[in-house]
Amino acid sequence: MQYSLTWHGHANFQISCDGANVLVDPFFEGNPSASTPWSDIAPPDLVLVTHDHGDHVGQAVQICNATGALLGCIVGTAQRLLEEGLRPGLLLNSIGFNIGGTVTHKGISVTMTRAFHSSESGAPVGYIVTMPGGFTFYHAGDTGIFASMELWGRLHSIDLAMLPIGGTFTMDARQAAMASAMLRTRSVVPMHWGTFPVLEQNTERFREQLRNHAPDCRLFDMKPGDTITLDMGEDGRGCAYC
Repeated sequence: MQYSLTWHGHANFQISCDGANVLVDPFFEGNPSASTPWSDIAPPDLVLVTHDHGDHVGQAVQICNATGALLGCIVGTAQRLLEEGLRPGLLLNSIGFNIGGTVTHKGISVTMTRAFHSSESGAPVGYIVTMPGGFTFYHAGDTGIFASMELWGRLHSIDLAMLPIGGTFTMDARQAAMASAMLRTRSVVPMHWGTFPVLEQNTERFREQLRNHAPDCRLFDMKPGDTITLDMGEDGRGCAYC
């Protein structure tokens, strides 16, 4: 099975395969890296929000209300988004879910992980998502490195990790490279860089650090707006690039 991955800049990713379309942290309006308005993307089945900062919630409420996609997030943030206008029937698991919990929708399995950051409601999180066909990706959200990333690498066969490298508010390049090793991920896409001047402006330091800490991890050095196609390999794991 083939999977399509599009990076809309910052932490905004869309990944899809036949019959399943997931959007994470849909920050379009106000995102200087996003070249496509949300109204022009393929309608998602599921929208995941890692925490309640505006550059991650983005247009989640508008997208779900317009398309009928379900919105997944932690309890607390779920209540906040309902108060901001999300239709009640569009909330995944009715009230949201919490760290360590797993929910499914249209064959998409989503496990919520912890993240070390800030959030005005609920708590910041990441997600390990297994798509139909078995492809598994980890979106770390905004976070610093933490030791239990190694446990996620033992519990899950992670094909692709989306990790922040921007520093200042999240992991920097060195921490993200070490996180790649701890997660045992087969490949990685750096995110949360270049959007604003305060962040890391390129991926060169991350590329260098990845060679030092996780030399067997494949780097997909995407630019905002890029789409790549990934395939399941002969060993049943993903990230063979097409």
